[in-house]
Amino acid sequence: MRHIGALNPPERILLGPGPSMVPPRVLQAMASPVLGHLDPAFLAIMDETMSLLRYVFQTENELTFPISGTGSAGMEACLVNLLEPGDRAVIGVNGFFGQRMAEIARRCGADVTVVEAPWGQAVDPQQIQRVLGQGKAKVVAVVHVETSTGVLQPLEEVIRISHEHGAVVLVDAVASLGGVDLPIDRWGVDVCYSGSQKCLSAPPGLAPVTVSDRVRQEVNHRKTPVQSWYLDFSLLKTYWGGERVYHHTAPVPMIYALHEALRIVQEEGLEARFARHAKHARALWAGLEGLGLRLFAPEPIRSPTLTTVEVPEGVDEAAVRRRLLVEFGIEIAGGLGPLRGRIWRIGLMGHSAQQRNVLLLLAALGAILRDMRVPVDPGAGVEAARETYTS
Repeated sequence: MRHIGALNPPERILLGPGPSMVPPRVLQAMASPVLGHLDPAFLAIMDETMSLLRYVFQTENELTFPISGTGSAGMEACLVNLLEPGDRAVIGVNGFFGQRMAEIARRCGADVTVVEAPWGQAVDPQQIQRVLGQGKAKVVAVVHVETSTGVLQPLEEVIRISHEHGAVVLVDAVASLGGVDLPIDRWGVDVCYSGSQKCLSAPPGLAPVTVSDRVRQEVNHRKTPVQSWYLDFSLLKTYWGGERVYHHTAPVPMIYALHEALRIVQEEGLEARFARHAKHARALWAGLEGLGLRLFAPEPIRSPTLTTVEVPEGVDEAAVRRRLLVEFGIEIAGGLGPLRGRIWRIGLMGHSAQQRNVLLLLAALGAILRDMRVPVDPGAGVEAARETYTS
C-alpha cells in the first residue's frame, strides 16, 4: 500500500448550495474533549442545544432536536413518522427536493398526489386547495427554499388551506432555517426539518427537526410501526427527552459544533441575521445584473440564501466553475435536473454571507467571463454591488 500523507484539505470560499463556510469558533468547539453520549455533562449540552434550536425555529415544541444524519435524513425521518401505508400525501414539487420528498413518501406506501409548478416558480396554493377538495390528505409537504431553483415558497396560505382541510403541514427548511424568517408556531407549521450545514454554518451531519405536540401524539398512536427503527421519533424522544434511554451513539463533536453555531445565531439575533442575508443577496443580485447576467428566479419569490443565475449563451458553465475553484478558491454549483448546464447556483448562507465574498465572486466572475469573450465590463458587477451597499 502506498504511503498516505497527512490530511491537508485546501481552503475554499464556499458559495455553493451547501455546505457554507464554518466559523472558527465552531471548528474550535469540535476539538473539545469527546464525552460519552450519556455523560451527564453531555446531556446538559444536549439540553442547551435543544433550547437553542427552539429559539431558531421560533417554537415551543417539546420535540425539537437534531437527527444524526444530513438534511435528507431529516426529510426521511419526518415522512416515515408521519405516513403509514395508504395515507394520502400531497407534495408540492417545483424542483429537485420536492421530487425527493415525493419519492420517499411513495416508499412509505403513501398515496402521493404531486402538485407541480415549473422549476423557477412557486407552488400555487390554489392548486393545493383544489387537490385537497378532491379527497382528504394526511400530509401536505412543501419546500421553503428549493435549493435547485432558488425559489422562496410563500407558506402562510399553504398552511391555512391545509389546516382547513385537516392536513398536517410538513416544511423543508434545509436552505432557509437561520437565514429567512420562519416562525414555526406563529405560522402553524406542524413539522419542519433542516440541515446543519447551510444557514446555521455548522458542518454537514445533523438535521434539526421540530414536531408539534399534537402531531407527536398522533405519531405515538400509529397503527403500524415506523418503517425506520433508527429514525423513529418515539424512540429518539426517549434519548433526547427526559428519559435519556440509549438509542444510538450520538456524534458528540457534531453536537458541539451545532451548539456553538446556534450560540452564534443567538448572539447575532434572528432579525439581524435575516437582514444580513437580505442585504448581501441584494448586492449580489445587483452585481450579477451589472455583469449583464439574468437571474433565474423572479424577485418576488427569490430566496436571499440561494441565488440562481442563467448561464450566458455559448458559455461552458462547468469551465467557469472550474476556474473559480482553481484560480480563486471559490465554490459555486451548477444546475440539477432540467436546469443542468443552464444555471449557476450561488449560496450566501450563514458565515458565507459576507460583503467580501460577494465582491470577490463578482470580480472573479467578471474576469473569467471577459476571458471567455463574453461582452461584459469585468468591473461592472463589483461597482453595482458597492452602490447597493452604500445606498
